[in-house]
Amino acid sequence: MSNDGEQTDRARVLILDDEEMVLTSLSSFLELETDYEVVTFKKGSEALEYVKENRVDLVISDYLMPDMDGITFLGKVKEIDPHSTRIILTGYADKENAIKAINDVGLFQYIEKPWDNEDLKIVLRNGLEKRRLMQELDKKVEEIKKAYGDLQGLHREILKAFA
Repeated sequence: MSNDGEQTDRARVLILDDEEMVLTSLSSFLELETDYEVVTFKKGSEALEYVKENRVDLVISDYLMPDMDGITFLGKVKEIDPHSTRIILTGYADKENAIKAINDVGLFQYIEKPWDNEDLKIVLRNGLEKRRLMQELDKKVEEIKKAYGDLQGLHREILKAFA
């Protein structure tokens, strides 16, 4: 399902944060500890352009950034790809905004800075599994719709033949 012609078996994780240290820390950890392909951005607008052109399986976004807040960004990601797993990362433990994000953008997880690397790895693995299962479900639903359409066509042919 890749739009960019690259192999699809490797999960692609996009990280958006305006702090270089956070991007470096997260991407280095993920590149060392996982087989995920990691892409990083400091600006929401650039990250959105990437999401429009490429398959992204999981998105981690900082909550507070100068050009676009994380909830707005993740809402736009959801419009582009509803099954992408969306995670918000923040240094501000604000439950009200976490609830808003969960409701507004279908947030998978809310992670506070500083994060625990092992916990983060589990969250990402679970988030990617959720995406895989949702894609499988969509595929099965499409198969059922096609089979139902075929069955309706057969039903019409039988009625024509015997009516």
